[in-house]
Amino acid sequence: MNTTINLAQCFIAVDDHDKALVFYRDALGLEVRNDVSFEGMRWVTVGSPTQPDVEIVLEPPLADPNAPAADRQAAAELLAKGMLRGVIFRTDDVDATFERVRAAGGEVLQEPMDQPYGVRDCAFRDPSGNMLRFNQPRG
Repeated sequence: MNTTINLAQCFIAVDDHDKALVFYRDALGLEVRNDVSFEGMRWVTVGSPTQPDVEIVLEPPLADPNAPAADRQAAAELLAKGMLRGVIFRTDDVDATFERVRAAGGEVLQEPMDQPYGVRDCAFRDPSGNMLRFNQPRG
């Protein structure tokens, strides 16, 4: 018997959910699926309309209400430096995606270029400093 395993959620740390929403919802065109507050923290779930089974959870830098203050501070500092991992999105038109995100005020890290590993990609920072790449497989 074969078991199917699919990605359901991934997590991106953000320091300001309202700014993150402007970026992920308005600039990227992702839909908001959930917005939850609990014990002074907030989680917002977004996703692509074309991938209803995959969600990105925008969460605090250290989403553990029992975490020591020093650990919370360390996570916030790493986020501020852009040292936490972001995600890679796939698009069918990386150049159009680049122009849309740049026009919406996205911080450009890399303009579209052909990579030796078979994709054309570009990169931005979100408002919290996370690196996001957008790639298009070359045919």
